[in-house]
Amino acid sequence: MTALELAQKWKARFGDLLAEPSEFRGEFTLEALDAERITDLCAFAKRELGFDYLVDISSVDNYGEEPRFTVVYELYGYGHRCHLRLKTGVSEEKCELPTITGLWKTAVWHEREIYDMMGVRFRGHPDLRRILMWEGYPYFPLRKDFPLAGKPSETPEVAFTRAAPLEGGPFVTIAGGTDAIAREPRVRIPESDALETNARLERRRDIKEAHGRAYGPGPIEAKK
Repeated sequence: MTALELAQKWKARFGDLLAEPSEFRGEFTLEALDAERITDLCAFAKRELGFDYLVDISSVDNYGEEPRFTVVYELYGYGHRCHLRLKTGVSEEKCELPTITGLWKTAVWHEREIYDMMGVRFRGHPDLRRILMWEGYPYFPLRKDFPLAGKPSETPEVAFTRAAPLEGGPFVTIAGGTDAIAREPRVRIPESDALETNARLERRRDIKEAHGRAYGPGPIEAKK
C-alpha cells in the first residue's frame, strides 16, 4: 500500500477523530482532533497499519495562538517502507498528553525531551524526568517566550544559570538581505533589542574598500 492509502485507511477507521490527510512534497500528515485518543490512534497505526518504527516526536510552540502547542509523531513502517506524520494540538492550560511508551520504547526519550524543553507532560510515562536540564530548573528553554539570552535561575546546591549574551551571541537570523552572508545570524542586544552587524559583513566592507571587491582572495591589501 502507498502512504496515501494507509492514511485513508487510518482516517476511515477513526472518522471524525482524524482530519483529512494533507499532502506536502509527497509527505502525508493527519491531525488528531482529540489529543486524549492519541494512544488509540498510534496503537492502530502500529498493529494494523504496520508502522513499527517511531522515528521521532517533536513539539512546536504556536506562541500567541491556541492551542499553544503542537506535538508531532513521525511514523515509519519497515515492511511497506511508508512514512506518515500524525500531529495533535495541546492547550497551554492542560499541557498534557497520554504517553505512547507502551507502544514504542523510543518514545521514552522523545517524551522526556519534550517535557524538559517545552513543558508538555506525558501522562503514564514510566520515568518522566528532565533529560537535558537539571531537576528543579524552573523554565522550558524551547518555548518562544524564553529569551535568547536565557534566564537567571538558581537551585541551591545543584546548579545555577545566568543570562548569557556572550561573545557573538545570542544569535537571531534576519529575513531578507542581498545574499546568503547578509542573512547570517546577527547579535541581538538584550537591553535595547537592537541588532549588531555580523562581523563577516564588516569584513566584506573592509575588503571592498581595500580593493574594490566584496570578496577575497587572500588578506586585505591597501589600495595603491
